[in-house]
Amino acid sequence: MKIRRIAAVGTLAAATAATALLTASAAGASSQAYGWVAANGQLCVYQNAAYQVRGEGHANLPGVTFRLRKTGGTTVAVSPGAVTDFTGEGRTSLGTFLGAGQYQLCANNNSPGSVYVKQLLILSDNEFN
Repeated sequence: MKIRRIAAVGTLAAATAATALLTASAAGASSQAYGWVAANGQLCVYQNAAYQVRGEGHANLPGVTFRLRKTGGTTVAVSPGAVTDFTGEGRTSLGTFLGAGQYQLCANNNSPGSVYVKQLLILSDNEFN
């Protein structure tokens, strides 16, 4: 299992920002993160997908916008403004999958204060139906 720490971008002290944790066990295994995100900060997870991808995000307060995109810039799904919960997906079977490659799910904090992202999760291929 491979574990890396990611710091939320912003003005919080490094010790607080370092609570964001990203885990991924292998290509095709779900990637997830959680932690405090400072005002104007961002928390992201990445995962490879061959035929379908799903992103889920949950925060303790409205103020976060979520975006699921294929690395390189094309957006799969975006939250309709600042929300606490988000789900977006691309599926080959529905014609919404943008092709094999790396996908990214980010929580962007647009509020004036810190927001706790309870979960950022990317599932791919056989990890969901």
